[in-house]
Amino acid sequence: MHLITAKAQLSPNVTRLDVEAPRIAKIRQPGQFVIVRKAEGCERIPLTIADADPEKGTITLVIQAVGKSTRELVALETGDTIRDISGPLGHPTEMISSGRAVCVGGGVGTAVVHPMAQGLFRNGAEVISVIGGRSKEWVIFEDELSRLGKVVVCTDDGSYGRKGFVTDATKEILDAGGVDIVYAVGPVPMMRAVANLTRPYGIKTIVSLNPVMVDGTGMCGGCRVDVGGSTLFACVDGPEFDGHLVDFDLLADRLGTYRDFEEKANQCCSDGECRIGRG
Repeated sequence: MHLITAKAQLSPNVTRLDVEAPRIAKIRQPGQFVIVRKAEGCERIPLTIADADPEKGTITLVIQAVGKSTRELVALETGDTIRDISGPLGHPTEMISSGRAVCVGGGVGTAVVHPMAQGLFRNGAEVISVIGGRSKEWVIFEDELSRLGKVVVCTDDGSYGRKGFVTDATKEILDAGGVDIVYAVGPVPMMRAVANLTRPYGIKTIVSLNPVMVDGTGMCGGCRVDVGGSTLFACVDGPEFDGHLVDFDLLADRLGTYRDFEEKANQCCSDGECRIGRG
């Protein structure tokens, strides 16, 4: 059992939980993730390790409440426990040790960008973070990223930072020159747009993919993605890949595979007790 030591609301549907997981906190690296199971019989959910405190023995999980299982997780309070946390899983982020890196985060993807920026900063690279949200209340991790380098905030409605998409701000940075690598995490259309933007510049672009995962070992095949014409598994071969080689159309299609099931789960489980699979 993993004790929740702190909880914070980051945006209208994004919650931060600090959870005791001392062994994971000591060895996790940027880019790695865990698979969380709230209780016996619950769905297994992959979550990026957004931060860690080895001395306290805690890891930070950032959860976007979009379905039944994630809503159940964010309903937990400080002092509650999570049944299982497996990890760290996946390959660590490919880091540069000098030069300039641009980290682009959209929505909850900004929480995934944070450990990348931390690792780059510790390695000695210059970090510029470009983060976005629909409006000011949807912008997260600005303070944390500002400790690691310059931060450019974009909002769709212009209520905070500059109005427009993260790609607009990223293009200005690329045009200024001196960028060695770009990292992008967020919705599939955003990551695809960033990869398309950087391709003419010849700048390597790393994206973190979020297909459906179940076991985290490559056994189930649910997280398979097409990268450079080869079938790979995000849980064991990723979750980060060369954005210029990812088949984003296939990724978007696979993300919708269980949409109907999730809607049924939301309808059937509105009373807090899931009856799917039990008649």
